Amino acid sequence: MSTPAIRAVLVDDEVLARLSLRQALAAHPQVDIAGECGNAADALQAIRLLHPDLVILDIQMPGMNGFELLRRLPADALPLVVFASAFDQHALQAFDAGAVDYLLKPIDQARFDLCMQRIGQRLHRLSQHATPPRHTAFAAAEPFVQRFSIRVGEHLRVVRVEDIDWIAADGNYVRLHLAGTALLHRDTLKNVEATLDPARFLRIHRSTMVNIDRIKEWHPLFHGDAEIVLHDGTRLTLSRRFRDGARHRLGLR
Repeated sequence: MSTPAIRAVLVDDEVLARLSLRQALAAHPQVDIAGECGNAADALQAIRLLHPDLVILDIQMPGMNGFELLRRLPADALPLVVFASAFDQHALQAFDAGAVDYLLKPIDQARFDLCMQRIGQRLHRLSQHATPPRHTAFAAAEPFVQRFSIRVGEHLRVVRVEDIDWIAADGNYVRLHLAGTALLHRDTLKNVEATLDPARFLRIHRSTMVNIDRIKEWHPLFHGDAEIVLHDGTRLTLSRRFRDGARHRLGLR
C-alpha cells in the first residue's frame, strides 16, 4: 500500500532557495510539491486554493513576512509549517507561532530528513483523529474586511474598502484617503494591513499602502526607489524595500 502524498507549498522570494528545497525534497518521494511562491501575498492565495498539508516558509520577504502570513490564515485550518531562514534569531518566535520545525539555510540534508520524519509523524497522528477537511474552515472564514466604520464628529461614516485610494500611517493611527478626503481611522497600519486583501492593497512604504486598482504609472528613481502615480494625480514613494514585491504584483519585468 503506497504512502499518501504530502501536499507541500514552498514559499521563498529567492529562486535558488526554492531550488535548494526542491533538491532536499527529492529524497522524499511521498511529498508532492503543489506550488511555489516568491512572496507571502501569493502564498496566501495559494494556500487558500491548494489546501496543502505542509508549508515550508521563509521569514524575511518583501512586503509581508512569514509571520504576518500565518496571522492571516484561520488558526483552525493552518497547514503544518516549517520555517527555513538564514537567521537563527527568529527560532523562538517561529515555535511560538506553531511551527513544527525551524531549518537554517543553507539546507543540511541530514537535518532536513529529520524534519521530514517529524512531519510524517505529525501527519500520521492527525490522521488518527476524525476531523473535517482542512479546507472547510477556509470556506467558512471571511478573511478580509469589506468596510471600515470611521468616527466623524458625532457619527460613524461607513467606508467601503474598494473606495479607498491609499492609506498612510499617522502616528499610531492611519488616514484613509478617498475621493479627495482623508479620514482618520484609530488603528495602526500593521493591524489595518492584516485585515485587507493583499490582492487589492499593496504595501509600498513602511508608512504607506495603496489600492492597486488606483495605480496609473510607475517611475523609477535613484537608489532603487520609485514613484507611484495614482489616477487622481497623487504621487507616492515606493521604497526600495518593497520594490520587488511591487514589481511582481504590477506585472513589471
